[in-house]
Parts: sequence; C-alpha cells; structure tokens
Amino acid sequence: MSPVTPEEVRRVACVGAGVIGGGWVAHFLARGYDVTAWDPAPDAEPRLRRLVDAAWPALTRLGLAEGASRDRLTVAPSLELAVEDIEFVQESAPEKLDLKRDLLARLDAAAPPGVVIASSTSGYPMTDMQTTAADPSRLVVGHPFNPPYLIPLVEVVGGERTDAAAVAWASRFYEVAGKSVITMEREVPGFIANRLQEALWREALHMVANGEATVRDIDASITEGPGLRWAVMGPMLTFALAGGEGGMAHMLDHFGPSLKAPWTRLDAPELDRALYDAVVAGCDDAADGRTIADLVAERDQGVIAVLRATGRLGRKGEDR
Repeated sequence: MSPVTPEEVRRVACVGAGVIGGGWVAHFLARGYDVTAWDPAPDAEPRLRRLVDAAWPALTRLGLAEGASRDRLTVAPSLELAVEDIEFVQESAPEKLDLKRDLLARLDAAAPPGVVIASSTSGYPMTDMQTTAADPSRLVVGHPFNPPYLIPLVEVVGGERTDAAAVAWASRFYEVAGKSVITMEREVPGFIANRLQEALWREALHMVANGEATVRDIDASITEGPGLRWAVMGPMLTFALAGGEGGMAHMLDHFGPSLKAPWTRLDAPELDRALYDAVVAGCDDAADGRTIADLVAERDQGVIAVLRATGRLGRKGEDR
C-alpha cells in the first residue's frame, strides 16, 4: 500500500478547489503540510487563495501546527503535475458520477504507486466511482463536512475493490491530520451524517410546502431545541437520557409505540427484539462506563457552554 505511514506524510494534493476542496487546502496548510492544488477553472488560483485567506483567522484561533503557512500552497498547472510527488490525494470535484469516475482514473494513473486517493463525494459509493481505475484498491471515500477546515468529522469507507489496508491508512491519516473519523463498516449511499441531515431537510421542506411551519420556526426549533443537545451528544444518547435511570431500554418501552404515530413522513422500522437489543447495547457501548447521572451532568454543562458561547445566556439575562 502507501510508501509512507500516515505519520510521515508531508506533501498532499487537493484536486478540485471549490468550497470543499479549498476548505481542505486551508485545513492541510493549517496542519503544517505542503499542499499542491489543481482545479481546471481559469480563475482557480486567485479564488482559492481568497478562500484560504478568509479561513486563516478562524484557523489561527483554533491553533496552527508548527510550520503552518499559507506560503506552503502551490497551484499546479495540470492534474499530473499536482500529484507527481505527493503522499496523499484528496479529490473534491463536483458531484457528477461520470466526472468522478474519469477523474479518479486519471489520478490513479498519475499519482505515485501506492499513494491513497480519497474522494470528498457527499453521496456516491466508491464502488460506483472506481470502475475505470487501473488500481481501484487504493481509492477510498473521505467525506468531509463544510467547511472542512472547521468541522472535524470525516467519514471513511472503501468500495468493493478497495484494499482494507487503504481504508485503515486513510482513517489513521485523517486522525493525524486533526480530524474526527468514522470508519464505516459498509457502503451506504449518502453515508451516515448526510442521511440524517437529509431526513431532517426533507421533513422541513414538507412542512414549509404544507404551510405547517415557517422557515424561521424550523430553524429555531433546532437551534433553540435539540440542536443544543446534539452539540454535546448525539440523538441516540440524548434519547437514552429521556428514559431516566432506566436509560434507552425504558425510553423504548415508553416511547416505542410513538414510532407508529404520524410524527414524520418517513416510515419507521419495526421495533422488533433485534433492533431493541441493538439500540440498547449500542447506547451502553457509547456511554463507555458513564452512568446516566454522569451523562446528564455532561449534557447540562455542555448545553450551558453552548448557550454562553453563542451569547444567548447573557441576551436573556440567565447568567446574572
């Protein structure tokens, strides 16, 4: 597989320099890497440098790695020159399947042997994108969230022809590069977070279309409600706390029947014993030894911190 370990990487290439690709460039520069970028747009370089400049104050506040500098960015005149002497490739082209297939095949042909090539695709499975590459074993999905220089999460998953070693290498590299990584066990269109976002988005559109809620109401329902809790712990552990001392098991016993209520236009899965046990066991695993009381305290402290950080406590006089 890769000729270097994730810890040894010093030179990365970012192919595609739009909002996502440019965000990756800014992130890698802030982490102290040498970055070579390429984008076919005629105004790609000035646009990319403006994006990096705009991101740099936030990255400075987050903390720059030793040696981090915007001067370590090179914009190459061709795809081939961009990847000729690098140790990792992040592809961030537009979401068009034929374009992705062609670009990944070109990257595979041009990049040094064994170098892992990751796609920022937000929905396509790698199995569908790696069909024309000569060496599909090194192609993985490394799905970020906008802006990549600010949001930590990256979802990593391979395709049917991806080597498991490439997936493991990519996951470790992103961790070394300062990311929070989910290594998925299997391909799912849209991956994990986008499917959850999309479910919420579609229900919101239904509510606006049917005159059930305004855009302002929908946004406030998240920012002033569950979004505050989700910033501290995800929906599963959040619901587990709704069960009190009985945790997720009690929550499912108490609220499980509401899955059949018309609270959303999505069909709910059957809450059979296998799903019940998987959710309860998953929450126990995610709690990682913390008691319900521990989790409640963690949630409360976190929500207060979010409210204070966003100025809402002072605005409402609650911190006086």
